[in-house]
Amino acid sequence: MPRLSPTMEEGVVVKWLKQEGDKIAPGDVVAEVETDKANMDFPLEDEGYLLKILAAPGQTIKLGAPVAILGAKGEDFTALLKETQAAPATTAKPAAEPVAAAPAEAPVPAAPATQTPAAPTAQVAQASAAPTGRLLASPLARRLAAETGIDLRVLKGSGPGGRIVKRDVESAPKQTAQLAASAAPAPTAAPSLLAGDELQPLSMIRRTAAKRLIEAKQTVPHFYLTSEVDMEAAMSFREQLNQASTAAGGDKVSVNDLILKSLARALRLVPRANMSIAPDGQNAIAHRRVDVSVAVALEDGLITPVVRGADQKSLGAIAREVRELAQRGRDKKLRPEEYTGGTFSLTNLGMYGIREFYAIINPPESGILAVGQVEKRAVVIERDGKDHIEVRRRLTLTLSCDHRIVDGALGAQLLAKVVEGLREPMLLVL
Repeated sequence: MPRLSPTMEEGVVVKWLKQEGDKIAPGDVVAEVETDKANMDFPLEDEGYLLKILAAPGQTIKLGAPVAILGAKGEDFTALLKETQAAPATTAKPAAEPVAAAPAEAPVPAAPATQTPAAPTAQVAQASAAPTGRLLASPLARRLAAETGIDLRVLKGSGPGGRIVKRDVESAPKQTAQLAASAAPAPTAAPSLLAGDELQPLSMIRRTAAKRLIEAKQTVPHFYLTSEVDMEAAMSFREQLNQASTAAGGDKVSVNDLILKSLARALRLVPRANMSIAPDGQNAIAHRRVDVSVAVALEDGLITPVVRGADQKSLGAIAREVRELAQRGRDKKLRPEEYTGGTFSLTNLGMYGIREFYAIINPPESGILAVGQVEKRAVVIERDGKDHIEVRRRLTLTLSCDHRIVDGALGAQLLAKVVEGLREPMLLVL
């Protein structure tokens, strides 16, 4: 199983596009795989015949675990099949560097370009073949070593060409395995099920989101700023804009599009908020781009496609792009570069009648703006020195900030600029 998205740790085989016995040419897409964000094509760069499919549709496979056997037509792969079946693929742990399993016999040297290439030797289908100089070990040996904490680099392989096999790991010093076992966490107790209860597996998207958001709440110092916006001018502006756009055959602009544009403008005007923590934790990365991640609800989770250069795009362009990205996100057709690399996030639950909420930051971004519904509220308006109660359309915005980058004063400046853009919507077209 190759890494098909930047944050992928395992994949679910949705369907096989090639069948056992089919000839595979370099570049052929052999399967469709559900990753943590989208359904991706699984191409192979090797040539040969698909001898055996090991991963059934619907099965969850760890990175680096075997999914199929590729080799020469009619080749005997019995020994390799027994080796891969010794440990289920669903429990396999990813190798440090996913590589193809070495052939059952000694590897054949590559033929010169002027000669006919040798027939492929049976191998487990992986992202790529192991380059020269890389540690040779069977998939089962790698899994056993990972589970017992044994360093393969200190073992001497007894297999063909010095390849490390199962027996080499099993005969390693028992003390090493015992130390690893004592450090391993205790298994989690199975939940108690009552009558009518049933266990349902979480989708890949929800599993990844759960892991990342737990990490975010534990490692990112969140704080929150809330502000109300008078939306009368913005709603009137939107109505006029959509009338003109409809007459010209253009796209309608949503309230969310207005807010996205106002956030992008604010990030351009307050660039110190448009930063993120570097991986070393000691530096900050200043972004000269304003790429806004927009939360899109899916049936089985959430995805955040990115509107690149949102501060430089018109409201009409933003409206079109958000709709296209959202639809492709729901169809699980987004490419990794379309949902990674954002500098700030926007999430909106107003369409569900939510007045306000506190969102969790998506690291390494420094903040996320949570948007509630536009609703009519009774507010006090001062006119001619006297207070009057009026019904106005209002909106609540809540900004979640990473205090390592955005402190209270900086966050207040950013939120004030967002509010300014919505109170005076003509600023959004300048």
